Amino acid sequence: MSEEGRLVAGRYRLVESIGRGGMGTVWRAEDEELTRHVALKRLHTPPHLSDAEITTLYERVRREARSAARVVHPNVVVVHDVVDDDGLPCIVMEYVPAGTLADVLDGGRTLPPEEAARIGLGVISAVRAAHAAGVLHRDIKPGNVLLGPGGRVVLTDFGIAQTAGTSTLTQTGEMIGSIDFMAPERIRGHKPGPASDLWSLGATLYQAVEGRPPYRRDTPMETAYAIAVDPLEPMRKAGSLEPLIDALLSKDPEDRPTAEQTERALRATWSTGPPTERSSAVPAAVPPGPRDDDSTTHHTTAAPPAPPVPTGRSERRRRRGRRRRVLVPALAVVAAAAVALTLYVSSHRAGRDGAGAVRTPTPSASPSPVPDGYRLVRADRLGVSFPVPDGWQPKKKPGGDEVTYTDPTGLAGITIGMVDPAGSNPVGHFKDIEANTKANYSVYRRLRMQETTFRGKPAAVWEFTFQGRARVFRAIDLGYGTAGGREYDIYLSAPEAKWSTYRPVFDNVRDGFTEQQR
Repeated sequence: MSEEGRLVAGRYRLVESIGRGGMGTVWRAEDEELTRHVALKRLHTPPHLSDAEITTLYERVRREARSAARVVHPNVVVVHDVVDDDGLPCIVMEYVPAGTLADVLDGGRTLPPEEAARIGLGVISAVRAAHAAGVLHRDIKPGNVLLGPGGRVVLTDFGIAQTAGTSTLTQTGEMIGSIDFMAPERIRGHKPGPASDLWSLGATLYQAVEGRPPYRRDTPMETAYAIAVDPLEPMRKAGSLEPLIDALLSKDPEDRPTAEQTERALRATWSTGPPTERSSAVPAAVPPGPRDDDSTTHHTTAAPPAPPVPTGRSERRRRRGRRRRVLVPALAVVAAAAVALTLYVSSHRAGRDGAGAVRTPTPSASPSPVPDGYRLVRADRLGVSFPVPDGWQPKKKPGGDEVTYTDPTGLAGITIGMVDPAGSNPVGHFKDIEANTKANYSVYRRLRMQETTFRGKPAAVWEFTFQGRARVFRAIDLGYGTAGGREYDIYLSAPEAKWSTYRPVFDNVRDGFTEQQR
């Protein structure tokens, strides 16, 4: 007998079957009370289950509804109702007229890294919302990622989701989820956490760019073994996503980036793609900050490619005294993605060693020695000294409360500014500058603006990108208040395409910055 046309719970008219999985069948249905289309997931009852197992299964489905209903976000499917149909629980959800990422990848097809990053941004936004509500998804995979109209990305099927504080519904030795996308700790029988969802996202991104799950073998048992112990097979098509995917698929959950750091890295890759790929459906950025441009405000005009800035010693010195393992991609990658990975390494490792994961790179209490390839300069008018790279020259500027040094191309520069008297917190000052930046540049994007500390003093960091006359620039600004009521600002701007080359300059100037005795 056909199910089509049958009325469920006196309200939902089944129209057509649109999906079938291990736990149930999903129907497009008509809500006759509100006159709208919905998706109705009706449970299967496998005949081999005992009564106790059926009870557990029913409770799992009800918990799916409770879990998903707690997460309200544009990238999470909306749960409208939970009803019974002849004793079987059914979940009534938002109907998203869309295929899945699995459909797109069927047959080994792949996506460009930028498009995979765009989809990943939608998923990570859903994951962050779920984790904030205390919900783990536990089954992130291409088949649970809906690709809706207008570029919308929706994470669905919280059928095995686990809410923090609730007991597990799996028996000893039973693993619920798709083996290809199951994190190593779950395969080892350990309790999953937020990092487990991030591993699954990494496996999903791997398939999106490489055309296959990262550890798939001939049998589920072999696949599970490979996930637990085998090294990751080298990526050939991941491009700028390679360092992020490699980090997400770390065997140790503590070695994976956080959801926020993952979003930042995905956004860096997505932002390097063609403008048409930058869909408005992708959520807004998560955070860094400063001011800059391709014209007169700080340093610019077209010139030949910039020479590389020395990085070896400065990077080693910046990490000295902390247990950090730098994740190095095998080949050079897009600059923005490399920066995102560097941000992950510094903040994540700092968090593990007690320094606080979201505190922006702040140096030790005292200035560091001048690194190789730099020279110490004094700005007596400002009462400070700081290192600058050899070959960088001061930009001639009459008077004022700032000094700028630019690289030989004139496209990158470091500016030290002073505000006297200043407000109680640099964030207010940065927001004022941001308003002017938005007015002067048609394409401006804030990456982050947050409070922090610098050598024990109130500080703020602001990071952003903007479109200059001929190219996109990126900038970072650290402002901090002094006991004397002044505010000092350390600001770097450079072409975004070469950001990974220039970013160490900011770190070295910041670490060697010294206020002179007055």
